[in-house]
Amino acid sequence: MDYRSAFAISAAGMNLEKTRLDVTALNLANMHTTVGPDGKLFQPSRVVASLRAVNFGQQFDNLLTSTNLMLPMAKIETMEVAPRVIHDPGHPDADKNGNVSLPGVNHLNEMINMMSALRAYEANVVAMNAAKVMAQRALDIGATS
Repeated sequence: MDYRSAFAISAAGMNLEKTRLDVTALNLANMHTTVGPDGKLFQPSRVVASLRAVNFGQQFDNLLTSTNLMLPMAKIETMEVAPRVIHDPGHPDADKNGNVSLPGVNHLNEMINMMSALRAYEANVVAMNAAKVMAQRALDIGATS
């Protein structure tokens, strides 16, 4: 039996969730950044997961033959969100009215994304460990016969 596909699927899932966590950390870290190196306001990003586009027949054949796994692919997109404006006349980046534009990072949504990525990562670890145990048991059965 070949357990490599189970390991590859779990590894791809862990990689996707790690990317989601990295992007969330970046958004949270820049939540109060007023000016980036390019002089513009930081725009938060998000991870969009997708599969390769194949029709249902190809997907079914792939599942039966395990020759082409349907692994998630991550794409990082910049979100176009309105900035948060706060009144802080003493801030060096305040406009003439004393308002400062901050990135439109939603702290609550980012925390939810972080917890979701963590739980999905843990689920992929459990799946990989289950495949590892199954492979080990298969080796144990083969050794005793």
